[in-house]
Amino acid sequence: MTDTATHTTGEKARIGAPSISGFTEEGENLSPMNEAASPIGGAASKAHSHGGGAGIPDSSRAGRLTSYNVDDFPVLTGREEDFRFTPLKRMGGLHKNELVGVAPELVVTDANVSTLETVAMTDARVGSAGTPEDRISANAWKHAAEAKVVTIPANSTGEQVTLTYTGTSTEAAASHLVLIAEANSESVVVIDHVGSAVLAQNIEIDVREGAKLTVISLQAWDEDAIHAASHLAKVGKAAHLKHIAVTYGGDLVRLTPSAHFEGEGGEVELFGLYFADAGQHLEHRLFVDHATENCKSNVLYKGALQGKDAHTVWVGDVLIRKEAKGTNSYEANRNLVLTEGARADSVPNLEIETGLIDGAGHASTTGRFDDEHLFYLMSRGIDEKTARRLVVRGFLNEIVQQIRVPEIEERLAETIERELAATDS
Repeated sequence: MTDTATHTTGEKARIGAPSISGFTEEGENLSPMNEAASPIGGAASKAHSHGGGAGIPDSSRAGRLTSYNVDDFPVLTGREEDFRFTPLKRMGGLHKNELVGVAPELVVTDANVSTLETVAMTDARVGSAGTPEDRISANAWKHAAEAKVVTIPANSTGEQVTLTYTGTSTEAAASHLVLIAEANSESVVVIDHVGSAVLAQNIEIDVREGAKLTVISLQAWDEDAIHAASHLAKVGKAAHLKHIAVTYGGDLVRLTPSAHFEGEGGEVELFGLYFADAGQHLEHRLFVDHATENCKSNVLYKGALQGKDAHTVWVGDVLIRKEAKGTNSYEANRNLVLTEGARADSVPNLEIETGLIDGAGHASTTGRFDDEHLFYLMSRGIDEKTARRLVVRGFLNEIVQQIRVPEIEERLAETIERELAATDS
């Protein structure tokens, strides 16, 4: 079992920071860098880089390149930090090819007050919630023929809408979705991905002032699917976003959810559950950008792996900017390896630019079954196979309970049972 965890409170940060080289009461003291020599320096850094870029190391999320133009991103080699775990040869060309295939068909069900529109990529709402942060996202932006816009009206409550993407082609394609939760609305949006596809996808999530939005993204693809998706969220003043990613289908799935606070008092919860079988590559890279005061974020992803060459990747980046006083943030990733030959990579990153925070921390754990739990159950007459299933169910149930949509919870419980049956066989 490997376990790493750190936690910082505001008072401890202020007291302890001066004793750490390069760290001050205001946070980490980032080294200056030659603007002209920087890969994101000069005019390009100001035009495309989130946070300005000049003088900020490329390893800092504050200066990471963002752009709508795919040509602004270098051609990927697999040596880049963001892609060092990603098998580019299995990406179906999503990072380099023309995405001219037929995108999965979108069907909307259970909509009561929300509306669906098909708009041109030049529509003002497209790009309102975020900017591509990697080459695949920018390539999808370039090749999306249109965008779908789902709007939940202001002050509406109780809306639960399901968006189902059904793929029928393995030719590389692009799609774009914009979700808008208008002020003081409360709603749940389920995004279900099924069938076969090679898809680069952008999903923008605009949670406006006082709105409460839950987004549940299910990656339930057929075994041959390849899916790279960027979820770009903007969270307004006193708004609340709960984002839940559930990934168990597909050959290769790479999700990059990001949340940017745009107003004071916002809250973000990012939950995830993944179950990887033999040969599957399931990758989740998260970014939470605390750019304003008194906001909260909580991240918890849990995964199970089984079978030869099952591979999961979780990278969690949290940036607390200098102006984000009063921030409270925590992120954790837990992985349970069920068989030999499976591999889980887990990298939590916490970047703090101010010591005036309420709290911040991160943790990562990867290991096998807890022998004490198994012994406890078996000592009460439960056979080993059943005991193992109970342990896995209990491990993943913390995320399942966050969904709170009965039909989705039941479907996921059945999926977990099928996966565990494969482990036993």
